Amino acid sequence: MGRNCDQLNVRKVFYGWWIIFACFLIAFYVGGTTIYGFTAFFEPIAEETGWSYTQISIAASLRGLEAGVLAPVVGFLVDRFGPRRLIFCGGLIAGFGLLLLSQMNSLTMFYGGFALIALGMSACTSTVLMTVVANWFRRNVGKALGIMSCGFGVGGILVLFIVRLIDLYQWRTTLVILGLGMWLFATPLAFLIRDKPEQYGYLPDGEISTEQVPPLKSQDRGVGFKEALKSRNFWHISIAEAIRMMIAMAVITHVMPYLSSLDISRSRAAFMASSIPLLSIIGRLGFGWLGDVFDKKHAMVGVYFLAGAGILAFSHIQVPGIIFPFLILFPLSWGGTPLRGAIVREYFGVTSFGKIFGLMMGIVAVGGILGPSLAGWTYDTLGSYHPIWLIFAGISIIPVILMLTMKPCNLEHANV
Repeated sequence: MGRNCDQLNVRKVFYGWWIIFACFLIAFYVGGTTIYGFTAFFEPIAEETGWSYTQISIAASLRGLEAGVLAPVVGFLVDRFGPRRLIFCGGLIAGFGLLLLSQMNSLTMFYGGFALIALGMSACTSTVLMTVVANWFRRNVGKALGIMSCGFGVGGILVLFIVRLIDLYQWRTTLVILGLGMWLFATPLAFLIRDKPEQYGYLPDGEISTEQVPPLKSQDRGVGFKEALKSRNFWHISIAEAIRMMIAMAVITHVMPYLSSLDISRSRAAFMASSIPLLSIIGRLGFGWLGDVFDKKHAMVGVYFLAGAGILAFSHIQVPGIIFPFLILFPLSWGGTPLRGAIVREYFGVTSFGKIFGLMMGIVAVGGILGPSLAGWTYDTLGSYHPIWLIFAGISIIPVILMLTMKPCNLEHANV
């Protein structure tokens, strides 16, 4: 233990920032290939197989379902075994999923590939990455989560790369390339991860402790898992984020087929699909900073207002000039994701962060399941996406109400 502490103390830069760097790159590749990149495969798969948009959308929903079921389990596992082991195993499994998907010849195999991808994603993305960052940062947790989550935003540039690969090598070969890339690029980054700063004589944010394994500061303690479930705030945050995820995943999954239905070229649609995560970087950094400076609850209200306005603009994207408000409002709202982890840490602490955040992600995943499927069913049934975008714009007011009616944070008096 002492040797490890000395090794980390030699470095001028707090090791937590190296962990942010590794998490950033993991988020970049995994997010770019398995979340944002799927929209590029939508039309080629439909053309080759003849499957409906609803059938293909269910794959994205199964990915969300698997992640939703596993998120609470992953939350327990990350508290028990630490993030490092989970990230390594998750990268291996996600790579297998992409390779299996490249060989699929039936809907069952198609869905099975996405289930494996979901299993891998659950172990190396949101819950696990948020947990390791929350372990290493307290005072600067909003900024740290914002920087880390920018990896997901930068991953949007991979959409253009994926579209080009599909044009050159077809979609099956592209999936093989992405699967091998998962093993060669994302998985080795797990070796840079360290689970908790206390193991190395640090406190969160780089403060040096005189004890080998310092006790948690009172601000770093928190409510227990069972106590969190009884909290109204837990359910307000979970439901609000589930609605935001429903809207966001519907847009991210269907952006290219939706634009194609409006006779917008595939190259222009790919540009817009990549612009959403790339421009979300502004929101990730901005809302991360706002969450550290102002009340996180009020910052999240701003996120939900932007989501509603953004989806309303998206529903009228064919109107000349409306693309610009959309590319400002919607990516900014999607960039508010770091506030989810920051507000959970503020209201519930780190004592059971992995379990609490994992269960919350399971609830949030329900929205991710419903969104793409509802959008696909709407198009198959009505021949247009317009009605579902208007419905989503209307229900976006619900998260605003839920956030404004939350009880004040009173973590310092929590029972632990």
